[in-house]
Amino acid sequence: MKRIFINNQIRAREVRLIDETGKQIGLVPLEEALRIARERNLDLIQVTEKVEPPVCRLEDYGKYLYREEKKERAAQKHKGGDIKGLRLTFNISQHDLETRAHQAEKFLKRGDIVRIELPLRGREKALQDFAKEKVNKFIEILQTFIPIKVERELKREMRGLTMIISKGQ
Repeated sequence: MKRIFINNQIRAREVRLIDETGKQIGLVPLEEALRIARERNLDLIQVTEKVEPPVCRLEDYGKYLYREEKKERAAQKHKGGDIKGLRLTFNISQHDLETRAHQAEKFLKRGDIVRIELPLRGREKALQDFAKEKVNKFIEILQTFIPIKVERELKREMRGLTMIISKGQ
């Protein structure tokens, strides 16, 4: 979190003052701004130091900190949602594919990203084309319910095949 200067910590001679309602008062000497803050039982908070003279606002310091923390928490929520994993098996039936597609649809509607995995064991590794067909069939079924966007193409990894999808437009 950036350093916030309040009241006597502010070192500028003049400040651009904004009152508690958000209305601009204008350029004011620092001593007068501090006097106005004391009269109104508020704090003088330096909002930005990047401009000359710095912008300061009259506000309760505790309320200012609370609002800033709330903004930070909202910014930290990533837009992509969580990554949810769905596992398909090599010998999965058509009905089970449809069930998993409904699960994926639910995740995608919530805004989550779905990672589709198809682990390959033993002799299944020799039949990768068949496994790719299973994943493609799953994607076709899913697209009948909801439009999807492929974030990462079907890729061969150590233990099988993976693909990452999200909700399309």
